[in-house]
Amino acid sequence: MFSKILIANRGEIACRVIKSARKMGIKTVAVYSDADKAALHVQMADEAVHIGPAPTNQSYLIIDKIIEACKATGAEAVHPGYGFLSENQAFAKALDAANIAFIGPPNGAIAAMGDKITSKKIAADAGVSTVPGYMGVIKDTDEAIKIANEIGYPVMLKASAGGGGKGMRIARNDAECREGFERATSEAASSFGDDRVFVEKFVEEPRHIEIQVLADKHGNAIYLGERECSIQRRHQKVVEEAPSPFIDPATRKAMGEQAVALARAVDYCSAGTVEFIVDKDKNFYFLEMNTRLQVEHPVTELVTGQDLVEWMIRIADGQELTLKQDDVTMTGWAMETRVYAEDPFREFLPSTGRLVKYQPPAESATVRVDTGVYEGGEISMYYDPMVAKLITYGETRDQAIAEMRSALDAYYIRGISHNIPFLAAVMANKRFQDGNITTNFIAEEYPDGFSSDDLPDEDPSTLIVVAAYLNQRYAERNSGITGQVSDHPIKVSESWVAVSGDEHTPFDIEFDGVNGDYIVAIGDRSYGVVSDWKIGDPMFVGEIDGGLVCVQIDIEGIGFRLSSNGVQRSFKVLLPRVAELQKLMPFKAPPDMSNFLQSPMPGLLVKVSVTEGQTVQPGQELCILEAMKMENVLKAESKGVVKKIHAEQGANLSVDAIIIEFEKDE
Repeated sequence: MFSKILIANRGEIACRVIKSARKMGIKTVAVYSDADKAALHVQMADEAVHIGPAPTNQSYLIIDKIIEACKATGAEAVHPGYGFLSENQAFAKALDAANIAFIGPPNGAIAAMGDKITSKKIAADAGVSTVPGYMGVIKDTDEAIKIANEIGYPVMLKASAGGGGKGMRIARNDAECREGFERATSEAASSFGDDRVFVEKFVEEPRHIEIQVLADKHGNAIYLGERECSIQRRHQKVVEEAPSPFIDPATRKAMGEQAVALARAVDYCSAGTVEFIVDKDKNFYFLEMNTRLQVEHPVTELVTGQDLVEWMIRIADGQELTLKQDDVTMTGWAMETRVYAEDPFREFLPSTGRLVKYQPPAESATVRVDTGVYEGGEISMYYDPMVAKLITYGETRDQAIAEMRSALDAYYIRGISHNIPFLAAVMANKRFQDGNITTNFIAEEYPDGFSSDDLPDEDPSTLIVVAAYLNQRYAERNSGITGQVSDHPIKVSESWVAVSGDEHTPFDIEFDGVNGDYIVAIGDRSYGVVSDWKIGDPMFVGEIDGGLVCVQIDIEGIGFRLSSNGVQRSFKVLLPRVAELQKLMPFKAPPDMSNFLQSPMPGLLVKVSVTEGQTVQPGQELCILEAMKMENVLKAESKGVVKKIHAEQGANLSVDAIIIEFEKDE
């Protein structure tokens, strides 16, 4: 067995590999860029090697630097994680030439499956069902439109070397096909150094279901069930689960056997994933094979009890699979949500910055957190905005969902925007809970984007009770202040008013000295509150009328901002007379920014498409902003005249930075 391995990656996947290697008694080497000098994976590894500046094409994607790090540290093998060089044939070849083991499949399998055009031809020859489409490389926009019309809209334009949602566009007409081809080609070139794009039929009501395979160097190959990955946004998976609520045993067997047949056809060895698109009648079609570990591998690990990273290392070491197909069982249900540094209320735009507060839920038999960050660390603009993967387990799907909802409530992140409110809304969505999902789920459930109106419709009483309890605890603490005038002690009122927006909710609260809990009376209803919460704790965990409640707390001026189940509400708890006076306070309107184009996210201004004095029309391209390696086209919402351009091409912009100013309408 290897005594030392190098992880050619960063973030949560590097930390994940280190955990398995440590369990196996293998020492680890981390590599890091300037931006990752203090990263968690660097702290966890036994050794760490600096490999260059923050941009990936100057550090994590430089093959020679990875090999130099291996030689300098004596690492005998490299685990590539996912992304970066994980499916790069040249990297695997270079390692082989340097006599360093690659913890992944052989060069031929990477080459065959890494090219989506070639892989579909091989799949068809191996008897695997494939999606109708044009498998040749498209030379220009006009040819793309011609082919799209022959196949019939809608079509999917996909980068041949793509992955992670980059270089992919759906087109429903010629205009969308033209723009989609240009954007997909550009993204493919910048992300993968390969601008080839192909086109295939887009199945309108699909499920995205994938099969996990394991194969060794001795001819053994098995499948470890399926993962349901249909909850996606911009072709990026958001929620995954195992097994699928849609697949029956017969379909699972048929998909698994085809996946294994494909693996055998390319002499595959290691962990790999064969992705299928499945229609409403359970007809399935091959999409691609990922010749690496998948982001969502933990759900398979939880339901099968297998450590996929450990198997990858053992297979790379030449060991034989001791696990046979009949040994594979799927027990219980696992759910995974991807916690991203992005703002769901601003069209999921990336958020960068320091994690001022970071407290993940406690790990247990039913909760797992795979992360690469820590409190005080930074989310960089140079890399994927994933904060963590939150994985829960239950005996049934309903239990796994319930565990996920509780774990999301207990995930405390401050300093950046994050998508936990959106994930909580998905978990509370009845259609999701019923398992009635397709890859169109997010587009259909949130057609106008995600807003506060899409959050679960919760009874506000729970948050009011918590606000009352917190206020009472603070008031009691303050009443004990030293130096009070004798015979004039501070008395804590029992009657208060909770103010949230325009809502004023009167309540009474008292301490039950016998049982040691608090009683909050709102109208005719009384609530018993039991908790060991201490002043200053960012999380209230306790029982309200016997039900377990977890509420996140932020002090907001003289009030509280409380968060639970994705819902946030701000409360001021005031004396009745003060609440009456509060209604008379004037409201200061925010400044009018309607004549400015502001940067919706931190990113690089790749192109400014207009000039000062130019008249623009609705839908016209104004500029292109690149963030997290994705190009975002900002377009005019209405007709207007450009008054001033405030930002130049090549500028690094922060959120809300002014890019273009327009003439005011008279």
